[in-house]
Amino acid sequence: MGILGSIAIAVIGVILLLLLALEVQYRRRPGNKLELTAGNWQLEVYEPQRYLLVGELEFRNLTQRLEVMVPEIWVEVKLLSIASLNGITTSTQVIPRYKNAEPRADGYWEGHIVKRDPSPIEIHVEMQGQDLSTLRVAWIRVHFFSYGPQGRLPRVRHVIVPLTFPSPEDSKSWRPATNADVLPIRTHLLTHLDNPLAVVQRYVVPNAQPGDIVTIGETPLAVMQGRFRHPSDVKPGWVARRLCYLFLPTSSLATACGLQTLIDLVGSARVLVAFAVGAIAKVLGKPGVFYQLAGEQARLIDDVTGTIPPYDQFIVLGPENPQQVVDQIKRETGLSAAIVDVNDLRAVKILAASSDVTTAFLKQALIKNPAGNASEQTPVVLIRPVKAPGKPSIAV
Repeated sequence: MGILGSIAIAVIGVILLLLLALEVQYRRRPGNKLELTAGNWQLEVYEPQRYLLVGELEFRNLTQRLEVMVPEIWVEVKLLSIASLNGITTSTQVIPRYKNAEPRADGYWEGHIVKRDPSPIEIHVEMQGQDLSTLRVAWIRVHFFSYGPQGRLPRVRHVIVPLTFPSPEDSKSWRPATNADVLPIRTHLLTHLDNPLAVVQRYVVPNAQPGDIVTIGETPLAVMQGRFRHPSDVKPGWVARRLCYLFLPTSSLATACGLQTLIDLVGSARVLVAFAVGAIAKVLGKPGVFYQLAGEQARLIDDVTGTIPPYDQFIVLGPENPQQVVDQIKRETGLSAAIVDVNDLRAVKILAASSDVTTAFLKQALIKNPAGNASEQTPVVLIRPVKAPGKPSIAV
């Protein structure tokens, strides 16, 4: 090989190294890392023929140094009702509230640069009609584009706001269970706007007495923690697209988005190892090893259609820090508490519980799934231990 050939090889090597360095640098960049918070929402007008929802949200630039722009934003509203929506109209307005913002009377959104400080905005959703009492939920989709180093990317922030609130007195149907009576507690549709302790104080405490135990479903708790994702926000990778076919069709991991949600939580390497070891163990007659190795979230993820509307359109993850929630309820209300996963197949899983409650007692009380798996909207169950004659209570 001549000198020119060696020089050419060296130049190609240098170019390849430069391209590799550029690729590594690109992958480490945050790109259009822009967040729109779910915000705080209030029903500022709650009249028979007019509702006005006002939300206070913020754009947050998570890139630290880079500038990310919002050239467009608009709002779409889907109402859920127990009756026809004929005659009910909605209108929306996005109002910039950041420094030096000048809201326009025509509603036009002027392109905005989000820098280090958050950029607050206000969203108004107005509903009008002859009778709005049948409305239950407003599903608000805030569409916007993030414009920056990665180009012009479409984004959506989903916000779900309840429009009706039952009274604690609506829950009066106690039912017998093994060594206990149980009361399914009807609530409004729980959303990210709710706090588990506040829900217990509002709906459960008025029906409770000392010694009672309150249980909250794991999915409603995850929803209150904001742990749900729309499939359009999930980008299935190579592993998810190929492995999902190998799960049972009834599994929440049998779709590319469902499995990718788990991968995003625990990593593709852990999922691959868990699958390989689990497959070998299953051949040897030991099922369930995959879920043991992949982690708790592998069992708790609910894919699309796994819960009540409008969350049936979302992938709902398992809750975070359930023991912390249980401890707070016990500390603030004096009621023992548990976070549970119960279904109609008589399967009861206890994610967390107060130290004075036994798993065996909870399983006996909840085995018939008093909360239901359909649209009962009773995510909380109050358990009242019944002391059997001649026997000590098994709740403690």
